[in-house]
Amino acid sequence: MTFGEGVYFFPVTPFDDSGEVDLDLAATLIHDGVGHGAGAVFPACGTGEFHALSLEEHHGVVETAVRAVAGRVPVVAGAGGPLGHAIAVARGAERAGADALLIMPPYLVQGPQTGVVAYVEAVVAATALPAIVYHRANAQLTRESAARLLRHPQVVGLKDGVGDVALAQQFVLEARAAGHGTLFFNGLLTAEASQAAYRAIGVPLYSSAAFAMAPDVATAFHHALESGDDEAQARLLDGFYTPLIELRDETPGFAVSLIKAGLRLAGHRVGSVRPPLMDPSRDQLDRLRAILERGRDLVA
Repeated sequence: MTFGEGVYFFPVTPFDDSGEVDLDLAATLIHDGVGHGAGAVFPACGTGEFHALSLEEHHGVVETAVRAVAGRVPVVAGAGGPLGHAIAVARGAERAGADALLIMPPYLVQGPQTGVVAYVEAVVAATALPAIVYHRANAQLTRESAARLLRHPQVVGLKDGVGDVALAQQFVLEARAAGHGTLFFNGLLTAEASQAAYRAIGVPLYSSAAFAMAPDVATAFHHALESGDDEAQARLLDGFYTPLIELRDETPGFAVSLIKAGLRLAGHRVGSVRPPLMDPSRDQLDRLRAILERGRDLVA
């Protein structure tokens, strides 16, 4: 499995007017995202409202993504929540042709480190797929737990959603000392804002929710980062990402809700987010529209 050099793309899951998953539109959005240079596609994950999808819906989204991507880049499906559900969606993703899994946190309960490791191992054991472990929430890892998981032959990566750069550095050093070719990537909300720091500690990859609604802006930032164009990065951070973060932080769940809203503003009938997430107000939509316009002006 070889990841491309572009942004890691976390597509939304579109819903039609009756609230059902719109697989045709999902295919279009994913196909277009790969065309904009995505290095990998992560369907039915956080931005794709994994928490709100049934087993059948998850399978349909992953199967649709595999067909839309058509082998151009890896497809990494989300798997998490209650252990039985996580195992079921993992097996469904393997049958659908996904290339790997993103192991997200278990449902609600907080276990000891041995339990967190055992949860990941149980999900990974359900398929032959390689897996990336999401370090966040109630699945936060210590250095010792990360080291154990990184020795697992199917664990090929770790996504940091905590933001403890010192601990992330320890994970990287642990993998290097063991000779693992582990994929490390920054999975913080609006990761572009922190990616310069993560690159400095040996984490060159990052996920981008913004890519799902503004691929031109996200790609421009990625190019600026890769080429070392600090001026262009600063312009986009100041003019687009910082106001987007300020708007995102006003309401819980807006890391997803704003992305869907941005797609609706662009004319895509992706529907609303499912509860407990909520859509932005009219005023917030107007501000999002202005932020998107500003970002595209900066790219132009």
